[in-house]
Amino acid sequence: MLVPPLVWLIAAEQVHAAFWVFVVAGASDAVDGYVAKRFDSRTHLGAYLDPIADKALLDGIYVALALVGSLPVWLAVLVVLRDLLIVLGVILIQRRNPTFRATPLLVGKLNTFCQILLGGTALAEWAGLITTHALLLPALILLVAATTLVSGAGYAVQALRRINLEPAG
Repeated sequence: MLVPPLVWLIAAEQVHAAFWVFVVAGASDAVDGYVAKRFDSRTHLGAYLDPIADKALLDGIYVALALVGSLPVWLAVLVVLRDLLIVLGVILIQRRNPTFRATPLLVGKLNTFCQILLGGTALAEWAGLITTHALLLPALILLVAATTLVSGAGYAVQALRRINLEPAG
């Protein structure tokens, strides 16, 4: 629910507000995850919606930050393309095997953490809330690119293994 206002705030260069909306979105996602695990209240629908919400938030912020020049366009394209390929792959596999569920990979979780770190850092620096070393943002950009590529490859391997284990229909 916070993605459209966050993207609008970035586009309107309301950077302080955008940073705090990003923090609230991240905190609410963390609290939601904690409550679901702590009270064993995970649901089938939540298992779909949570990663989609995470992807929407990060893809939205990366596209918005690329459009205003705070992040490279190629990085936003890479992040969005990886997410689209993962979602498309899951949909295609589930058409053949409705019980298929992608298993979260450690490198995928690392990638999400790196994406959040870069997005928050870029917003905070643009808002003047922090001053980073000249090499920090370029290093984070390369780290996000690398983890995006490696995690995308990891999910592709996972999907191919699953497809190869299934009997031909």
